[in-house]
Amino acid sequence: MSNQFSIEELLKLTDEDVKMSEKQKKVVEAAIEIFADKGFAAASTSEIAKKAGVAEGTIFRHYQTKKDLLFSIVMPTITTFIAPFLVRNFLQDVTKQNHQDLEQMLRFILENRYEFIKKNHPVIKILLQEVFFHEEFRGELRKVVLEHAVEKLKQLITHFQEKGEMVEMPPETVLRMIITTIMGFLIGRFIIMPDLDWDDEAEKEYTIQFLLHGLMKR
Repeated sequence: MSNQFSIEELLKLTDEDVKMSEKQKKVVEAAIEIFADKGFAAASTSEIAKKAGVAEGTIFRHYQTKKDLLFSIVMPTITTFIAPFLVRNFLQDVTKQNHQDLEQMLRFILENRYEFIKKNHPVIKILLQEVFFHEEFRGELRKVVLEHAVEKLKQLITHFQEKGEMVEMPPETVLRMIITTIMGFLIGRFIIMPDLDWDDEAEKEYTIQFLLHGLMKR
């Protein structure tokens, strides 16, 4: 594949007792690339089969519909990949760093998520494309974020507010500003406009300075 996503990483998301044949792996790998490039609606099983180098009937032996194939990619990403890597492990990394100040925390969050999306943007792109059309995806995503992320991140924000480093706003408002600013940059960089002539280090710095000027208590 031309992108940086590893099929082995996706396969680790499934239950340990679920084994994929080599043909299944090729089908899922091809589907990731085509769904990311064209979207679910515009992709065809014949195109996926051709890219995977298998007969179209092979796809239907393992996945009864195209939607089943989509679910085999996106649902594990939400429930098992995003939960531990986007949320739980991320929160552990953020909290164990014992950040000395707000700027250090923001830089860590931005760099951490930059590397994550850089590595996994094809599957993240599929998720973002399809979450608006499938309530199942939205429900799982809400569950993961609300159960694992919001309260712990709000506690971290409250900590910096109590230290007098962060503006006095509702923690959920501050969290929304941080998330939308950082994710706006990353989604633009890797998903919406990846072919622009980006100066990543400069854009990271602009993002940090924008957040600091808006969040630091003066």
